Amino acid sequence: MKITNSMTGQKEEFVPVQEGKAGIYACGPTVYNFFHIGNARPFIVFDTLRRYLEYLGFDVTYVQNFTDVDDKMIKAANEEGITLKELGERYIGEYFKDAQALNIKKADVHPKATEHMADIIALIGKLIEKGHAYESGGDVYFDTQSFEGYGKLSGQDLSELELGARIDINEQKKNPMDFALWKAAKPDEASWDSPFGKGRPGWHIECSAMSMKYLGETLDIHGGGQDLKFPHHENEIAQSEAATGKPFSNYWMHNGYINIDGTKMSKSKGNYFTVRDILKEFDGAVVRLFMLDSHYASPINFSRDLLLQSQSAYARIQNCRENLQYIASNPKPVDVEIGPAVAALDAGFRAGMDDDLNTAGAIGAIFEYIKTVNTLFENGGSAQVAKQALEELDTRLDVLGLLKSGGEDAVPAEVQALAEKRAEARASKDWAQSDALRDKIKELGYEIKDTPDGMKISKL
Repeated sequence: MKITNSMTGQKEEFVPVQEGKAGIYACGPTVYNFFHIGNARPFIVFDTLRRYLEYLGFDVTYVQNFTDVDDKMIKAANEEGITLKELGERYIGEYFKDAQALNIKKADVHPKATEHMADIIALIGKLIEKGHAYESGGDVYFDTQSFEGYGKLSGQDLSELELGARIDINEQKKNPMDFALWKAAKPDEASWDSPFGKGRPGWHIECSAMSMKYLGETLDIHGGGQDLKFPHHENEIAQSEAATGKPFSNYWMHNGYINIDGTKMSKSKGNYFTVRDILKEFDGAVVRLFMLDSHYASPINFSRDLLLQSQSAYARIQNCRENLQYIASNPKPVDVEIGPAVAALDAGFRAGMDDDLNTAGAIGAIFEYIKTVNTLFENGGSAQVAKQALEELDTRLDVLGLLKSGGEDAVPAEVQALAEKRAEARASKDWAQSDALRDKIKELGYEIKDTPDGMKISKL
């Protein structure tokens, strides 16, 4: 598999630090609110990367953090009159609800900054000891002038770098680009004891401490949104490599921005959407398909019309699956040879995914397979071959996170019972009762199709 490394700008063969294993650190949410559609893209992208590496046989350790102490969280907690912990626990719970709807698997480790203070403080102490950090006015800053490679990820010279998000101009700093590792305690803020005084960590140091704790001093892959490249990831590299003297991550991956109807998402513009809002109208699988139907590094435009297109595309996937399931339960003595279709699917899917996680190419191969399978099974087929065709499709869908669990795909008992009553009504030619039951089933989100081979139930 080849990955475009943001550090070099080159497509490189993925070679892990330890053969057969892969360690991925993906920046997670700051848990002060529901996550928005822009956050959803990296969550989906790196979940898919993890799934594909597992599919290739790697023993993957996937770490995604929760930032549960920062300026936004402190402000939100104070406004609500609750503790930082209460706010964090609430929105961590809400994160998992939306993540589950998008079929994002739980990470192997979800570290919280507030639970890793000892690791963070130890790392800051090491930087001070090595002359890469200094105390000033109760704060501790990283000395960017002390690290020769500062700016290498974003490709900018230190003297030319513009101030980025979360960097404050402060007279206590030696240089404008120096960034806070530890912030002195302020009234009405959560704080922790440390050798540098009571306070709390800066944003960047949290990720370095947590990622190295679980993945070692050199990570295989570090991922996040394009907006994190500078200053967050740049600062992670500086402080981590200054502390260890080793490369911090061998591969860097950054997903592109999301625009809303052609313009940048912004609360002030009124085009800001949380995933929770979108899930009220669209299935999580539809949102996931939309996200993966473009290369992860490319910017994408998000609109309701484009989601409707993805909804139609996902319906094609589900219709194919339902047809194969139906044939497997209602076989006919028709010979179907699926070997060439499966070979083409495997080749196209692997070619796409191996080429810098080109999920759009992999999805294209899936739809070609669906088109072929629909034609091959037009007149039915054997149960064994239908099951094999479905298994091959489901295997690839599962890698992309587009396969719902059996429980979600199964028809609910209530719907099944109504369908059976409707069948009885039709048998006795009680058309009014039959229509009424069809309407009830539709209200529950399902529809019934009467075919020459019997009744078929599918989700709307």
